[in-house]
Amino acid sequence: MPWESPILSASATIASPETSLSRRFPGSQLRICSLRVTEALAVDLPKDTIKYSSKLVSIEEEAAGFLKLLHLADGTILKTKVLIGCDGVNSVVAKWLGLKKPSLSGRNATRGIVTYNDGHGFDNKFMWFFSKGLRFGVMPCNSNTVYWFATWCPSKQEEEIEENPTKLKEHILSKLGKVPDQARAVVEDTQVDAFVSLPLRYRRPWELVCNNFSRGNVSIAGDALHSMTPDLGQGGCSALEDGVILARCLAEAMSRNPNGEVEDKEEYKRIEKGLEKYAKERRWRSIKLIIASYVVGSIQESKGKVMNYLRDNILADSLVGVLMKISDFDCGTLG
Repeated sequence: MPWESPILSASATIASPETSLSRRFPGSQLRICSLRVTEALAVDLPKDTIKYSSKLVSIEEEAAGFLKLLHLADGTILKTKVLIGCDGVNSVVAKWLGLKKPSLSGRNATRGIVTYNDGHGFDNKFMWFFSKGLRFGVMPCNSNTVYWFATWCPSKQEEEIEENPTKLKEHILSKLGKVPDQARAVVEDTQVDAFVSLPLRYRRPWELVCNNFSRGNVSIAGDALHSMTPDLGQGGCSALEDGVILARCLAEAMSRNPNGEVEDKEEYKRIEKGLEKYAKERRWRSIKLIIASYVVGSIQESKGKVMNYLRDNILADSLVGVLMKISDFDCGTLG
């Protein structure tokens, strides 16, 4: 049975699931397992192009300044003409560029995946619920696998719960309120060792306004550049945008030297200008995503009575519209 374009459903509040809104956004979502993306990207590369389990420890400039020397944890030293740090929120490359580690948002995200051998029985919908201090969502990945998430603001006492998967599961279930039984069952059916819970971090947007994230032949992409709260579901999507634009900006510089021979200063300058162009294109898009994600999440997860009223009675439909509109971004083609 074909997996058709989804209907996005969102409950205005967990306490009243019957007040849910439902809107159709044809073709607006495509769900792909990240492992499959990695495999698809890697399959056409020459053998041994990718070096797995290689932690970057430090970056050194070659004497002439045109190459970077990458020191790995296993003692290996790599020489590179171009260095793009896609090394996440703890990015060594971002630190080398002078950026601070992304800040804690004061919120946590707990996630899980459960597989039903005989099928999960869900419609092709993204179910989305908000309540006081909690966002909860359930999304079928295919006919058998369901992904779910819960974001919440832990108190000092609740911070210790993350260390105990059994208590964490009980805690999440206690916060779900009157969600539909089928949605609650997804959490109940998830094995405790499949729970993943981490504090949410985001890059303060003014860092990208005030600092350069491109220097010479070095830049960053993905979470290293624009770590954001997951409230728009655009973290991985924006990283793919980075990749397309980065490839396009570097294509001219690298295509002039197809044999990979070092051209020293001339080639270095072309690479530098290509990365500057990339940074210019990605700066404000990244800032917009970071701000929008933070604001949407704060509204949806608010504990304030006034904000909860506005969210449940006025803003619910608008928030869904924001999510769909901001994801509708054309980053162009590789050519």
